Amino acid sequence: MDNKKLLFLTKTADILVKELDAYDLVNELKGVLKNYAEIKDLNIFVFDPNTSTIRNYAQNWCIIDDVVKDEVRTSIYNAYNDIHGNDFVINGKAFKLPQTISEISFKIESLYMPIVKNGMVFGVIELLFEENSLIDMTALFVMKIFGAQISLKLQNIVLNEQSQINVEFHDSMKNIAKIIETQYEINYIVPLIGEMLDRFISDHLIYVFLKQDNEFTLVWPKACNDERVFEILKQLDKDYSSMLAYEDKIGAFPLLSEEEITGCIVAKSMIEKLSKRDIDYLEQLTRQAAATINRANSYSTILQYATLDALTNLNNRRQFETRLGQEISITKRQGKPLCAMMVDIDFFKSVNDTYGHAAGDEVLRTVAGIIKKALRESDIPARYGGEEFAVLLPFTHIDEAKIVGERLRKAVEEASITINQDTEDEKQIKVTISMGLAEFDSKESGEALFERADKALYDAKTNGRNQVQVNV
Repeated sequence: MDNKKLLFLTKTADILVKELDAYDLVNELKGVLKNYAEIKDLNIFVFDPNTSTIRNYAQNWCIIDDVVKDEVRTSIYNAYNDIHGNDFVINGKAFKLPQTISEISFKIESLYMPIVKNGMVFGVIELLFEENSLIDMTALFVMKIFGAQISLKLQNIVLNEQSQINVEFHDSMKNIAKIIETQYEINYIVPLIGEMLDRFISDHLIYVFLKQDNEFTLVWPKACNDERVFEILKQLDKDYSSMLAYEDKIGAFPLLSEEEITGCIVAKSMIEKLSKRDIDYLEQLTRQAAATINRANSYSTILQYATLDALTNLNNRRQFETRLGQEISITKRQGKPLCAMMVDIDFFKSVNDTYGHAAGDEVLRTVAGIIKKALRESDIPARYGGEEFAVLLPFTHIDEAKIVGERLRKAVEEASITINQDTEDEKQIKVTISMGLAEFDSKESGEALFERADKALYDAKTNGRNQVQVNV
């Protein structure tokens, strides 16, 4: 073998030991090959058994069906099929190297070499030559060594990528299971599960539904505008671990509890059908998610009386502080707005002094009910202590919070509260509230946020009560 061929193979080996991304790897191989042969282009194509398609390695594994002309696609698929059991496909025809090197040379336009793993072909290397190029037998033997070098490199790349996917999969399984160690609130943990699934199955859209009153309700993300998703939900059967529809581009994976469907995770592909690997991973992740959600429901039932205020049925202060930490974490992670509201019943002591503590309790219950009714399901109200209430308003800017606050203030002002019911002293009384608002600054803590809202509440009471003040 002459020095030029040895230099070519040595430079190829030097390239293949580098840590290069796919695009740079192919370009560097192309560059060294152009110094050895008259080629126009070099491409690496890998067969995907999950979709029975061929992908371009240097172009982010894109399917060639979507990006090349019909005649080019046909020639690549034909070459992949014909390469099995042969050394090359040259000018569209299968070719096996002879046992000895001869002096024969011939005109060449295209050459395909197999990419092999464990004796099985899983792709082809395409070389396109300049017009009127010639190739001899010695060059073909060198090309076989060149192809074997690339095969080994790609085997390692594919193996590493699969290993990374497996690591990420097991991390997702572990993280979903770990949620229940510190959280049991369904409205909090389901979005976390959705985010984990979305990060792992990044090629597809993920939706999480829970069943409420025998209907599926979307709980993550905020919207689903594809009616096909809702159609497949109607066909769910608890006896199946998954259901595929619409050319296998939408998969529904039921969440089960005691053999009953309690929800569903839906994966939707925008381009190609869900692969066997995706389906297998999603089935396992769904089972883990179902177990986590079921445990959360059980814990929630046991703990609800320890987390709710007995008089108002709102969150108690301890639970509110837990939820505050959770919402601060979500806000920081997602960069979404968050507002805090502190509410105090004006002249509440005089209600107790004038009408008795039973009347005071009724005022607290009524005001708590008005607060709950005026808020969204995602808002978090709590009895903070005495006649004071605290509210978290996720995904809310301060201008929106002020509108909510004014609506709540007006609703309390207009309400008639019946005290001493079923007695001769039954009366209708009215109360008002004062309110302080603050919007979360990403640099502050949850405690600092409520200190600012409490300061605004103090300003509201100092300035005459029955009003909303904002701390800016």
